[in-house]
Amino acid sequence: MQPQSVNQSRSVELFEAEPVNAARVRKPLYEKRRKIFPKRAEGSFRRFKWLVMLVTLSIYYLTPWIRWDRGAHAPDQAVLVDLAARRFYFFFIEIWPQEFFFVAGLLVMAGFGLFLVTSAVGRAWCGYACPQTVWVDLFLVVERFIEGDRNARMRLDAGPWTLDKIRKRVAKHSIWLVIGLATGGAWIFYFADAPSLLKSFVALEAPPVAYFTVGTLTFTTYVFGGLMREQVCTYMCPWPRIQAAMLDENSLVVTYNDWRGEPRSRHAKKAVAAGQVVGDCVDCNACVAVCPMGIDIRDGQQLECITCALCIDACDGVMDKLGRERGLISYATLSDYAANMALATGNGTTAIDPTRVRDANGAFVDKVRHFDWHIVFRPRVLIYFGVWTLVGIAMLYALVSRDRLELNVLHDRNPQFVVESDGSVRNGYMVKLLNMIPEQRNITLSIDGMASAQMRIAGQSPGDGRSFTIAVDPDKVTPLKVFVTLPKNRLDEAEDGFSLVVEDPSSNERDTYQANFNQPGTER
Repeated sequence: MQPQSVNQSRSVELFEAEPVNAARVRKPLYEKRRKIFPKRAEGSFRRFKWLVMLVTLSIYYLTPWIRWDRGAHAPDQAVLVDLAARRFYFFFIEIWPQEFFFVAGLLVMAGFGLFLVTSAVGRAWCGYACPQTVWVDLFLVVERFIEGDRNARMRLDAGPWTLDKIRKRVAKHSIWLVIGLATGGAWIFYFADAPSLLKSFVALEAPPVAYFTVGTLTFTTYVFGGLMREQVCTYMCPWPRIQAAMLDENSLVVTYNDWRGEPRSRHAKKAVAAGQVVGDCVDCNACVAVCPMGIDIRDGQQLECITCALCIDACDGVMDKLGRERGLISYATLSDYAANMALATGNGTTAIDPTRVRDANGAFVDKVRHFDWHIVFRPRVLIYFGVWTLVGIAMLYALVSRDRLELNVLHDRNPQFVVESDGSVRNGYMVKLLNMIPEQRNITLSIDGMASAQMRIAGQSPGDGRSFTIAVDPDKVTPLKVFVTLPKNRLDEAEDGFSLVVEDPSSNERDTYQANFNQPGTER
């Protein structure tokens, strides 16, 4: 049976759209860029992209203004990279420089998360959440609002320079620059108190690096999002060339199902009447018109495709008008596509015949393979998810179980020891107490081992002893000069060394450092 004829073909809008970046028409890099005028799409994937854009931009622009009370001795900005104090604050989490492994862990999770998403659903990151994609979408919103949709923008671009054209171009580029300025401005607010920095920035009293950063990000946002657009993804980003290693025959990618679409025809009704075999594709070029990368998905998988799925929305709208099943362009796996192609071509013995995939009533036969969500949970994806989860659990455990009190000790190198007049030996140590909470604490510093040894803290203790209570400032490092003395007749106790112990009695936090005690004949 022939596929359903196109009785509603007159209701389908036909586009004179030619792919710009398809492999068969791709030009050398040094050739002048051919502009792409993507048409606005309507559908579930477009709505999802709107949602992602709203969420991501809101997070980026608004996060620096969220307040978080950490007490009187810590900043109240929820997310802050305090370079001066060498701290990173994220709501209730505070990261010190020596805890940089948390940042490294986040980078590892981001890498495996990208591998996980790509293995499961292809370049979904590129199509929905990549900053380049998000800002290009935002710039396109401005462009469509001022200049109109695809056809209007093409006419304006090809037309002469009139006052109306100048007005629209100036308005568009001005708003783009404002967006770029807001982007750069939001970035610097992550590195200082946002309200204070904004006030000093407007008053031209901010540090020069702030103006340089805003200027750089304004320029790059304007150029990448407004002028270069798809060229950033095609020529500058390495991920399109890496992603192939992450994909397999069961990865979901945006696919033109030519096993049901070919042979395509804009005059399907006449072709059917003439006894010709006709597929579902009416060659309306709607998929090409909406593509922000300027490709024709019907040419197959291409490096430029970011799997934004707008071509699916466009094609589904056409299929709805024609009364045919959605999914001529869809997310599909290579294994399903190959099986359906084998069915439509008699295992490759004939050209594509869409009647092979339909029964007498025009419905798809049972042998046609459709997407099964269970294919997502295959070993490769589960391994990536397992590694990603393990790293996350390890980081969470380290975060929850970490102590907020640390002790760092450095033995004096010159001199390594001093022999006093009575023959006793004294060693000096630079001790640093790290109080990693925004509250003042009374910390006990004591000696464990070398029972005859005595300790003195320069500027702190009036005499010698084995334990002292020290007030340490909130969220700071308290440096101490500590001297440990061992009597002449007890120098044998130094063989096993000793430990410096710091403890907070109120929280039972404790840290220990195993120290060496040098004496004549044991210099190190």
